[in-house]
Amino acid sequence: MKRKYQIHFLTAAVLSIVLNGCFSLTLSAQSGAKKAADKPTSKAVDWKLGVALYTFSTMSFPEQLAYADSASLKYVEGFVFAKSGKELKDTVLFKLSPAGIQNLKKKVADQGLKMESIYVVGGKNVADWKRDFEVAKAFGVKYVTGEPPHNMWDSVDSLAGIYGIKVALHNHWKENSIYWHPDSVLAALKGHPNFGACPDLGHYPKSGINPVDALKKLEGKIIGIHLKDIAEYNNNKIQDVPVGTGVVDFPAVFAELKHQRFNGYVMFERDTKEQPNNLTSLKQMVNYYYKTLDLPRPFFPK
Repeated sequence: MKRKYQIHFLTAAVLSIVLNGCFSLTLSAQSGAKKAADKPTSKAVDWKLGVALYTFSTMSFPEQLAYADSASLKYVEGFVFAKSGKELKDTVLFKLSPAGIQNLKKKVADQGLKMESIYVVGGKNVADWKRDFEVAKAFGVKYVTGEPPHNMWDSVDSLAGIYGIKVALHNHWKENSIYWHPDSVLAALKGHPNFGACPDLGHYPKSGINPVDALKKLEGKIIGIHLKDIAEYNNNKIQDVPVGTGVVDFPAVFAELKHQRFNGYVMFERDTKEQPNNLTSLKQMVNYYYKTLDLPRPFFPK
């Protein structure tokens, strides 16, 4: 009887050890899975880095492309009121014929660039927005950046659905844009499945908003970003400065984007018109970006 009891006791002890081991392994696996889920997977190297061609707004579209290429950037964001160049009599893009747009689209490809977004101005009626969507479609972009008025939200969202092109809501500063606060962007997104966000980081400080806080509010809604800097908060009279030289905390910006697993478009932009052009500061900003993110720097052709 005693021997039988000892056997049962040993069996129970072994079973307990096995069960405890399995339980520990399960907890360890769950903990590892949770850590993996919590760990950001976004990498800056996967971001689509480019330049908003408004940076070279005083030049024609072909010249803008050449400068983007000189800065070793792959993506460009055009704008519909740019001049098309001497070959097309400097007609603004939104007034070009389909053949004229195809001419410029070929120049983008020939330059080895990709234009997957374009800034639009739209207007106060559906015809104006349809005009810009036609231009966007002809260029083959994936989204347009713009600021549709409140009373046009439904119509613009509908057009976006028809054309299969998303709308990234862009912000200027307070009293200049209804999208100056991220909350107003979120309000516009409700009920409009074809809308997303294009936060302009250099404009937020003009309205006293920390760009990192704005990004946090817009998490999951951001299609593209305008990378811009400004010298101080709460001053809408000043123009931008090169990225990394102003008040925007870009290391925190990049960390937040990684946390959000962002994989969209990052577009450098300058509003300031330097002489003879913004190419030098654009290269400076590109270098800052790669250095801050500890990525290999691109080669700048002479």
